Amino acid sequence: MAILIVEDEQGIVSFVRRGLESAGYTVVEAADGIDGLAVAMLPDVELVILDLGLPGIPGEEVLRRLRAQRPTVPVIVLTAKDSVSDRVSNLEAGADDYLMKPFSFSELLARVRARLRTSGQARSDTIAAGNLVLDLGARTVSVEEQTLSLSAREFALLEVLARNPKRVLSREQLLDMVWGYDFDGSSNVVEVYVGQLRRKIGTNRIETVRGVGYKLQPL
Repeated sequence: MAILIVEDEQGIVSFVRRGLESAGYTVVEAADGIDGLAVAMLPDVELVILDLGLPGIPGEEVLRRLRAQRPTVPVIVLTAKDSVSDRVSNLEAGADDYLMKPFSFSELLARVRARLRTSGQARSDTIAAGNLVLDLGARTVSVEEQTLSLSAREFALLEVLARNPKRVLSREQLLDMVWGYDFDGSSNVVEVYVGQLRRKIGTNRIETVRGVGYKLQPL
């Protein structure tokens, strides 16, 4: 089963693909409405992330035709339009959800999971890294069965690290996957949130690899 990204901006496609694959999903792509509609009809596609501003066939028309052929496949629309009439139009055309550009990957991933749960195709609800356990449904973290209080962004950062145990993730990768592809790269927000997580889950769990990035130690 796969998630289809129908988007003609390669930067956004790369950003979303990296994040979804890190979260354990299989991803396929289409760069225009014609190919996107054809791939979306395949039974192995379990969810579609659809840009509206597409070459070939506009995204709105792709959505209408897809709904006529596969009425139950979840569709999350990406759009730069945020008027009430645009939102109503997208929902009436058959979108299950929509996300305004620019967006953070953590928000997109939460919406993907919600739609897959609704359609009965959800992934595992927990991630374990040693005695650190993340409950994705409840959005809670526990260490040695003690529940910790994390903010939404702290949870998103910890989830990315937990999905890549012992893999070093660069500051840029973490910015992409947690804060979004358009986030100001000059900010020290990653360092700040890593520090906050260390104070909550233990100082020795997130290792700094000098000059490279960070990795989670599944103790």
